[in-house]
Amino acid sequence: MTVNSFDPSAEKAPIPPELPGRLLALNTSSDALELSDHDAMEFGKYATHPQWAEAAEKFGDDEVVRLIRVFTLGEMRYAGWQAGDKSPVIALVRILKEREAYTKELGAWIKSHTTNRYLPHGSLLDRL
Repeated sequence: MTVNSFDPSAEKAPIPPELPGRLLALNTSSDALELSDHDAMEFGKYATHPQWAEAAEKFGDDEVVRLIRVFTLGEMRYAGWQAGDKSPVIALVRILKEREAYTKELGAWIKSHTTNRYLPHGSLLDRL
């Protein structure tokens, strides 16, 4: 098994159409994310993909929140999911803010489940 393998084509290719649905099907209600090694590696290739905001636009607020939970928990649990200021959580939070659906409770949940200093709002330099 390869850990933290870099696939440059993963960031250039569009997000596979079935991937968001597969991520949404994951159970994150217990604040735990359990993936097989294969799924962790496959999903991890897209943990820094720049098109998550575009892919999530078609989803409702609850689905965007579930994706936020998946990426927040995945980054803490699986090698290769560490995304820093490229985390999809940042783009997904922006979607909720634009929809006026972002809550302080979600922000507190994100901060309590990550050590990524950029979550949930991104880099300060990007916000200036």
